[in-house]
Parts: sequence; C-alpha cells; structure tokens
Amino acid sequence: MLSKSNPKQIITIIRCLFVVMMITNSYGQNTTYNQFWNEIQFNQTLSKKWSTEIDLGAAYSSTESSSNLFENTIQRSVRGWGHYFYSPRWKFSAFIAHYNNRDVPEIGQFESPEWRYALQGIYYFHKTGYTLSTRMRMEFRHMRNQDDNYENVIRYRQQIKYLQPINSKILRKGVIYAVASDEVYLKSGTKVTGESFFDRNRLNVGAGYLFSDDIQVELTYANEYLPRNSGTQFTNAASLTVSFNNLLRNIQKKIANKNDHHAKDEEE
Repeated sequence: MLSKSNPKQIITIIRCLFVVMMITNSYGQNTTYNQFWNEIQFNQTLSKKWSTEIDLGAAYSSTESSSNLFENTIQRSVRGWGHYFYSPRWKFSAFIAHYNNRDVPEIGQFESPEWRYALQGIYYFHKTGYTLSTRMRMEFRHMRNQDDNYENVIRYRQQIKYLQPINSKILRKGVIYAVASDEVYLKSGTKVTGESFFDRNRLNVGAGYLFSDDIQVELTYANEYLPRNSGTQFTNAASLTVSFNNLLRNIQKKIANKNDHHAKDEEE
C-alpha cells in the first residue's frame, strides 16, 4: 500500500501527526526542551555495492530554568558505518558508535557514556518525482546508569520518509529538496532509560540543498514526544546535517590535477 501512496496524502498524515502532538503538548505534566543537533557525515565509496561512513555529532539543549537551546552540551558522538547496496530498492547497514551522554534530559543529570551497535535495512519505493522509503533499525545500547553500573538496552526503530526535489526531477548539483519523516521507537525497560516499552515518536520536516554531487546540507525541524513515568517530555529541535562524499579522494584528485598543470606549465 505504501508504494501506491499519494504524496499529498502523506503530507496530510504528517501534518495531522504534528497537530496531535501540539494539542497533546498543551495538557498534563509536560516538560518541553529546545535543542540543536548537528552532524557531519563523511561517506566513502568502496565499490558499486559497498561504502563506508563516519559521523561526528553533537547535541545542545535548554534546561528547565533556561530556554537557551545552547545552554548545555548534552551529547557528543562518533559513529562508523558499513553499507551494502543489495539492490536499487534494498540497502543494508551496520554501525558501531560511542556516545558521550552528559545531562541528557531524558536520561538524567549525570554522565552516561554509551557504546551502541546497530543493524539496519532501508527499502526504497522509487517514484517519478519523489522517493518514499521505510527504515528498520535494531540497536543494542550498553550504557552507564546513575549508580555507575552498565545496563543493556535493546531498541527498535521504524521510520517512514518522504523526499521530493523542488527545482528538478532528480537529485543533483544545485537542487533543493523537501524532506519529511516520522519514526517510532520501542525499547526494553531499564533503569537508565525508563521502564516504558514505547520510547518516543520523532517527526522531522525540513529541506536540503546539494552544493555538488559530493556536498550536501540538510536543515530540519524535529519534534519528539517522550512519555515517561515522571511526566511527558517534548523536544523541539533544529537539526543540521552536512554530508561529504569521497572527500579524501576528491582532495587527492584536485592535488593531482594541480600537479599535472604545474608540470605542463614547466614543460612549456
């Protein structure tokens, strides 16, 4: 049924989800945080089927006493990926990551270093003028709680994502695109992340721009709904992602081209 979905219907559903979240945010013992997330991605193609990726991330947050979204640096992370492109529709991935969690509102006001491992699959519904995809991710989190003991958390994430180029039919240099996604998180109960089975829902809406085939910037607004025993938490976040493809290879090519031109000039 997803492959037959109309883009206008998908946008309407996402808008309805957003309205429901805003209405829910008006009632109950709720806490709202403003945050800024940024990530730099370095992708390297190995072959037609394989690629690697390294992500460097940081997150900043307001507090209950301050609305400044840069009040606290709550998380820094480094993540290494391996990607396998099984077919034009299927992409399988795995990663290992280290997260330095500190004063993360959903965890608590303490330092909680974390090792995270994940297996992921993405299925693409390629359509004329837009792309619809669904992502399945299973995460294993090994993280320290407030008693300085490490706990294991298993979390499953299911996302649906819609992407549409604005000024072209395909993604290429100079193209602006719109992007929207919704993701549900389910987890095992632990002391460090809470006992609830439903972890959160994350809605993303934004746009991106391709400076070239190898440099891309994406800016989105994220709304997270996190039900907790102590009260519901809402997060409004600005998210900035910058991606570089084959950065080292491209730098090497530019250096080689300059050397070639310099050598030719000397010969002349």
